[in-house]
Amino acid sequence: MLLVWVDAWQMQCCGDPFAVGSRVAWTLSEPDREWLASVLGDDAARRVTHREEHHGGLSDDTEATVGVVTRIRAVSSGFGPDPSGVGATPVHVPVPGTASVVDVSDADGWHPETDDVRFTGYLVDVRRAER
Repeated sequence: MLLVWVDAWQMQCCGDPFAVGSRVAWTLSEPDREWLASVLGDDAARRVTHREEHHGGLSDDTEATVGVVTRIRAVSSGFGPDPSGVGATPVHVPVPGTASVVDVSDADGWHPETDDVRFTGYLVDVRRAER
């Protein structure tokens, strides 16, 4: 079983909606565990095995991984000014300990937000399948 991170922005830009039971063919790479830890916490970030990537940055010969979606969780987090204060323009970063993880049946790149909480992505359980 794979646990795949799917960025909200990638889905919103040009991702294909999927649901529990969908067959997917995704290009997968190593997850950014440091960023995921800032959203999910260290333990949850360590369990993420891959991230879905369809905006480049991977070798042209990277083959898609085929699988069936068995579970989807929408992840939202509080965001606030970067406490390091680096740079002239304030940058907002995830606020540790504010993650909300909710099971959903389908994913289209959108999930309710408020002024204080932003939708960041999906945690998706994928069972590998034959091509």
